[in-house]
Amino acid sequence: MKVVRAAIVLFVAAPGAAVAAPTSLVARDVPARSGLVQRAPERFALVGLHWRGTGSVRFRTRSGSGRWSAWQLAGSEGEDLPDRGTAEYRRMRGWHVGDPYWVGSANRIQYRLSGGIRRLRTYFVRSGATRVTPPRLQRFSTTQPAIITRAQWGANEAIRRNRAKGPVYADGVHLAFVHHTAGSNAYSCSQSAAIVRSIELYHVRGNGWDDIGYNFLVDKCGQIFEGRYGGIDRPVVGAHALGFNYGSVGVSLIGNYNDAPLTASARAALAKLLAWRLDVVHVDPLSHVTRVSAGNPRYREGQSVQLRAISGHRDTYSTSCPGTNVYAQLPSIAREVAATGLPKIYSPLVFGGLGGNVRFTAKLSASVGWKVEVKDSLGHLVGSGTGTGRTVDWTWNASLAPRGTYTYTISATSNGASARPVVGTVGQAAPQLSVSQLRVAPGVVTPNGDGVGDTAQIAYVLGATAQLTVALTDAAGNPVATLFAGTMTAGAHSFVWRDITIPDGLYRITVSAQGANGKTVSSTASFYVDRNLVAMKVAPAAISPNGDGRFDETSLGFRLATAAATRVELWRAGKLRATLLNETLPGGPATLVWNGRLGARAAPDGRYDLVVKATDSVTTVTQRLSVTVDATPPRLRLVSLQRMQFWISEPATVGARFGAASVSRNVRRGYFSFPGFRRARHFVLTATDPLGNVSRALRR
Repeated sequence: MKVVRAAIVLFVAAPGAAVAAPTSLVARDVPARSGLVQRAPERFALVGLHWRGTGSVRFRTRSGSGRWSAWQLAGSEGEDLPDRGTAEYRRMRGWHVGDPYWVGSANRIQYRLSGGIRRLRTYFVRSGATRVTPPRLQRFSTTQPAIITRAQWGANEAIRRNRAKGPVYADGVHLAFVHHTAGSNAYSCSQSAAIVRSIELYHVRGNGWDDIGYNFLVDKCGQIFEGRYGGIDRPVVGAHALGFNYGSVGVSLIGNYNDAPLTASARAALAKLLAWRLDVVHVDPLSHVTRVSAGNPRYREGQSVQLRAISGHRDTYSTSCPGTNVYAQLPSIAREVAATGLPKIYSPLVFGGLGGNVRFTAKLSASVGWKVEVKDSLGHLVGSGTGTGRTVDWTWNASLAPRGTYTYTISATSNGASARPVVGTVGQAAPQLSVSQLRVAPGVVTPNGDGVGDTAQIAYVLGATAQLTVALTDAAGNPVATLFAGTMTAGAHSFVWRDITIPDGLYRITVSAQGANGKTVSSTASFYVDRNLVAMKVAPAAISPNGDGRFDETSLGFRLATAAATRVELWRAGKLRATLLNETLPGGPATLVWNGRLGARAAPDGRYDLVVKATDSVTTVTQRLSVTVDATPPRLRLVSLQRMQFWISEPATVGARFGAASVSRNVRRGYFSFPGFRRARHFVLTATDPLGNVSRALRR
């Protein structure tokens, strides 16, 4: 082992706010050998692993008393990442990045490697206790919930990489992602600040990020911590949801919530935080929003995705984050958020400008009284409108208004409670006419009636209201069709083109906008139409390649309209694992069987993508379907003998024998019981999952 970076010792003391013991990080290269036990250079409280190769890494740590922890998967939530193309992403230099795991206090670590791990690097973080000044509590209806600031938890501003240019800001916050940090839940309330400080150090010095990745963190005790620098009420771009960081706020619960329940304190704090943060930007927590992916293994760059305003990380990536127990509660948390701090104003919009009519619209959380006021630069009221209902809709006749800047306020009141007002200005310089961010998705449209790629979504951003024409031309520039012609307001727009009857080939979409002054601007995007790959399917969609003759393999079927050079690739977690087929196939049906193996060994459990790439004279058509490998039997555990309550790791059929009586039940993951057999002295339980994996017998 060699030290690859000198120990970094940090000390932060914010007078009257926090007293932090020294925090240090030591990085060491480790021989990539399974079973290795390494003595740490010093006692550590948090550990993070980086590795190169195609396999996976598990680890466990030993406390000072000699007790070993359970085995942990180093990269279980490794998708909490900056977006591709950013400096933060490039600094990782091809390493797989593991999560920061809080382990309490340990002095040794042991590794268990699988697959082709070529290099392994361990980051040991030592963080002392912090005395935090309790934030002053204020009424939620008038301000944000109590938040422990960066100064209070002991953030080290000196290590931030964005001090010169400042943080990156989005155009606004449009939705929130809920995460969990993974690691142990066995921490005290007084240790939470040290955990946050350790995560900051690992994210910056270990991963090479600009700052801590999350915008906020919430511990099991209900304490809320400010995360990434830049302002808690500003749209700071974080590093928490690969492909969807821009325009989102990331809130991470400290701990692992796949097995542990969400505490009442953490849930209440999460709801209050989300209620305040979404209200600042007037986002309805029960709404859905459409976001464009910046690229990740699940959603390609440019793909439009509809998400809930309060989403879990797993909604954008194949991950268990924010934990099963939290994700199941997100709908009810969203309802709780929507009912907090009423009344609220949602989705305010302003149309028009000086010299004409200016229309103000918004949605309201309930039928309440509302008011719109417009004032000039001296604060004089020049127009106002009132009403009652669930929507705001008032038009100001600004045809005779002198040139200048005017301030408007949209307010709402119900039973003496006031909504957070919407404040803005009108009368700025006229927006510049432009057509930007034009995209056609998918880039290869396959309108063959199989339900995949049969339609195309055309999206663009218009800089100002204009007469719009959306025209279709062929590869030679010859006109084919006009898909839209009419007036369109400024902003982001999209529509779905459904009846695609044009022949296969290369085409171009041109969006042309003409302003009131006659000026015309345009933007063009190319796409292909290729109907060659048809009716792709995989059955079964889940396999258990353990050699028992049940669900050991899956069959991939598809049909080619014409001959094509065809590749079938196997991908997992954004990495190519194997090429199952690479040859030219004639037109007609084709079938490929995958036996669930990668070379000589069985594929590890997880989700895989079977990707078919068919290249013909037009282009390459790519389609993918998922298959899940699950060769792990369910795990059973006795919870309470008195209540005859048990716990199971996954949905399964449980067969139970209580003396001479036999019972069979289908159960969900989690807790279940047999209350009718509470007096039984002996029992035998076994569980069989849908793929036929059988658990060890649980006996008494």
